Amino acid sequence: MTMSVPENISGSGGKEEESEEDESEILEESPCGRWQKRREQKKVLLVWNDMRVSQGNVPGIESAYLAMDTEEGVEVVWNEVQFSDKKVFKSFEERIREMFENLMQVEHTNIVKFHKYWLDMRESRARVIFITEYMSSGSLKQFLKKTKKNHKTMNVKAWKRWCTQILSALSYLHSCDPPIIHGNLTCDTIFIQHNGLIKIGSVWHRLFVNVFAEAIHGNVHQHRDEMRNEHFFAPEYGIAEDDYAIDIFSFGICALEMAVLEIQANGDAAVSKEAVDHAGKSLEDPLMREFIQSCVLTENKSRPTAHDLLFHRVLFEVHSLKLLAAHCFINNQYLLPENCVEEKTKSFDPNGIMAEINHRDRPGVHLKYSHVSPLELDKFLEDVKNGIYPLMNFASHRPHPIPRALSLSQEQMETVKTPTPEPQETETRKVVQIQCNLEANEEGTRSHLSLFLKMDDRLHRQLSCDVLPSDKPKDLASELVHHAFISEEDCEKLACFLEDALCKHWSGTSTSPTAMAVMY
Repeated sequence: MTMSVPENISGSGGKEEESEEDESEILEESPCGRWQKRREQKKVLLVWNDMRVSQGNVPGIESAYLAMDTEEGVEVVWNEVQFSDKKVFKSFEERIREMFENLMQVEHTNIVKFHKYWLDMRESRARVIFITEYMSSGSLKQFLKKTKKNHKTMNVKAWKRWCTQILSALSYLHSCDPPIIHGNLTCDTIFIQHNGLIKIGSVWHRLFVNVFAEAIHGNVHQHRDEMRNEHFFAPEYGIAEDDYAIDIFSFGICALEMAVLEIQANGDAAVSKEAVDHAGKSLEDPLMREFIQSCVLTENKSRPTAHDLLFHRVLFEVHSLKLLAAHCFINNQYLLPENCVEEKTKSFDPNGIMAEINHRDRPGVHLKYSHVSPLELDKFLEDVKNGIYPLMNFASHRPHPIPRALSLSQEQMETVKTPTPEPQETETRKVVQIQCNLEANEEGTRSHLSLFLKMDDRLHRQLSCDVLPSDKPKDLASELVHHAFISEEDCEKLACFLEDALCKHWSGTSTSPTAMAVMY
């Protein structure tokens, strides 16, 4: 399957401007009005493969376009899957919905985000459209090529950090219930952002190939069809039943390419097993060599899991107090005022001693506040928040259930035209901590309620609204359930909490505008 791509138009500035206007033209809009498909197709394919814009070998993807998220104001990717027969499509409809509902629940810092999907069965065509995150910085393959071209070597710390992030994503996918096997992990489907954050794409690859190969319009191509990518795939790929081991093999080859920058094919169309072995033996670090060799073992049952690899000696380290403190700060940031780091560092005496290490046999060490750069501290906290330094060594090996989310029917979706559609899902996470703040206006006729909710996945929600003395806590809690801010199970608990806080507030018996946090 090949994708037609608009050719670059050369000539006068007027023609270039006209070309840009054509590419930004809105061709189609999602049923809810949020996503706007553009004519522009070039560059979008780096989400799937490399920078060659004429490449169209994404499994079952008839076309991919740049689109605009009108709600967030960012670019996204509009993907279309064409089905050859409407009747066949109907027979697959339930499985299609189940598959995409599961993909909608995949949420991880190091995985390309799957935003939305809908089915289009108007007239004679049948297609699935889904929206994914747009990765504009390029693939890991491109980065490695540029690094080698500039005659540089791979930084070991960066290699460890990237391996940890990729394994973090794989461990998450493999521990889902049911497990998700990537089946298409290469340096072309791993992306690196400007801040060093790694994300893996094409998570839905094996689902397309395994479930819909015969029903999809056109030929379904796989990355393994390209000889240059054959070495990324395990010997049992396509023969035995898919399990985590095929992803571990692919990861091992990716880790090897990251270490040596490129595995030489020696003029052959494909990279041979001998070339892979030679590249592995060229590694100077014995721990790194052992780590990669354990991933690419021929016997799939002997390969370690992604979770086990995170504890390998080459990656495992005792986290610094600085990193632990940063994660604690980020996890509880909702309790702190904005710019608190900046304000706090301003109040410190630069010559003041913040820590002291005493030694019996030699002079002690004094650490002053001037030794810490506020700008560096801000950048470090931002990197931790973005997932560049995960605390994977403390991650428990437990399954992540993928709930079946509620969604509108196709008939209902056709009638929804607002840019901010009504909630279509229910909240399944539990609230583990609540804190509320109530402040009355000058007249005392109403109060401003701020709610801080800490969920069981350690993410937080901050909600606010004006309340009147006539507002009932039960109605406020039910409204939060309706808008999918809390689960149905937490409704009664939150209503009781609000009733107590509001009662004290309106009666004037509360001495503080902030109610104590409640743990469930």
